[in-house]
Amino acid sequence: MRHVIIGSGPAGVLGAEALRRYDAESEVVIISDEPEPPYSRMAIPYLLRDRIKEDGTYLRKSENYFEDKNIEIIQSRVMSVSPSHKTIELTSEKFFSYDRLLIATGSTPVSPPIEGVDQLGVHHCWTLEDARHIAQRAKPNSKVVLMGAGFIGCIILEALASRGVDLTVVERENRMVPRMMNEVSGNLIKNWCEGRGVRVLTGTQVVGISDTQPLEVCLADGQNLIADLVITATGVKPNNSFLEGSGIEIDHGILVDDHLKTGISDVYAAGDVCQGRDFSTGGYSVQAIQPTAVEHGNVAAANMVESSEVVHRGCLNMNILDTMGLISTSFGLWEGVKGGESVELSDPKRYRYIDLQFDNDVLVGANALGLTEHIGVIRGLIQSKLRLGNWKERLLKNPLELMEAYVAVAHGLDNGHK
Repeated sequence: MRHVIIGSGPAGVLGAEALRRYDAESEVVIISDEPEPPYSRMAIPYLLRDRIKEDGTYLRKSENYFEDKNIEIIQSRVMSVSPSHKTIELTSEKFFSYDRLLIATGSTPVSPPIEGVDQLGVHHCWTLEDARHIAQRAKPNSKVVLMGAGFIGCIILEALASRGVDLTVVERENRMVPRMMNEVSGNLIKNWCEGRGVRVLTGTQVVGISDTQPLEVCLADGQNLIADLVITATGVKPNNSFLEGSGIEIDHGILVDDHLKTGISDVYAAGDVCQGRDFSTGGYSVQAIQPTAVEHGNVAAANMVESSEVVHRGCLNMNILDTMGLISTSFGLWEGVKGGESVELSDPKRYRYIDLQFDNDVLVGANALGLTEHIGVIRGLIQSKLRLGNWKERLLKNPLELMEAYVAVAHGLDNGHK
């Protein structure tokens, strides 16, 4: 039996390790299109901050780790997949066969459709090769424009600021991290960054980049910014274009069932490329976050092994972000549900904020800023779907009583009393 995994990110590596645990005899092969050992993209900002070296980004640190686990790694780009023949076409027209296949190719960065985005001095921050180019140009006092203040952009932001650059962030929405935080909390993050020397322009976007050196960045509101380096962090999409013509069904991501199996026999999907079940909605969506990738990798691997049938009940959409020392979090249906109730509490001077969203007496979503002590409680209440009863009314009056509410409802207490 040959298990093949396309992709060497967290879903792929965790999937390979799980396969080896479940099946000590079969072949386990990872196909990766990058020249380095499997590494974490989330570690690249630490590399740019000089906190780690390149090998510090590697997902597994020992030199012979995969060899010792009897996991083969093939470094080649996958051009196509033929499920009818159970073969994978690699570069140079080489073909590789599989018995069971896990597609875990992750995401690929999206370039905005503007003139000049593909020229010298404009980079994504997605690969180790990108990081090397950025490090060459992001010198102290150099002028840097960061396009996008989403989750990835905010991670990059702190690394750039730590290098002493003159940094301007451009975000087309009216706040930072708009797909994670609401308007109040997103603008508190903006104020926090501006107070630490980062210029943040919201409600505008880059419409063109000149072919001069230094670069001239033109904004929709008429401003022109001079830059030695432009970094694009304007979003990602599932990396699935190589599956065209394979018969594997794709919507936004690869469509799977509750076992992370595609509609094609012996083909599974996991991670950013997979349109798996969402815990909160019960529907299927792409969650490009590492916790989902890890869970997918383990579930898919278990189901690839003979006689195993593990049901994937859905991942909670959860983000935890550190922006220059300010921790922000979002959980579940943080924008609320139709007919639901909500409560918010804000302390702008201390950069503290919390917003809770309820469906009847169940907590279904939350935003929080600067309140790290509540992270585990919020997650626990949402994932357990505990009915809050009278505690919901207490939380509507004081949302900081989350711990008391969780302890009470988890132990069957009413208003803190039996």
